Amino acid sequence: MQLHRELEKRLTAKFTCALVSVEVQGASATLKLISNDFNNLTPVKRQRLVYSVISDLIQSGELHAVTIDTKTPDEAAEKT
Repeated sequence: MQLHRELEKRLTAKFTCALVSVEVQGASATLKLISNDFNNLTPVKRQRLVYSVISDLIQSGELHAVTIDTKTPDEAAEKT
């Protein structure tokens, strides 16, 4: 549960006005973010932004596998 809280805290601090969903199982996490911060960014740049927030957790081994789903609010609305 500690890893879940840490991920949520970091992501909400970095991505303003974001909807953040964090699921953790062991050392694996699924991160879903909807934020205007992703406007005009390629999928690779979006993932790099997210990784920049959590890279130390990956390097330490505390976080082993990560699945990242990023969308802008407009993209999220289109899928509904």
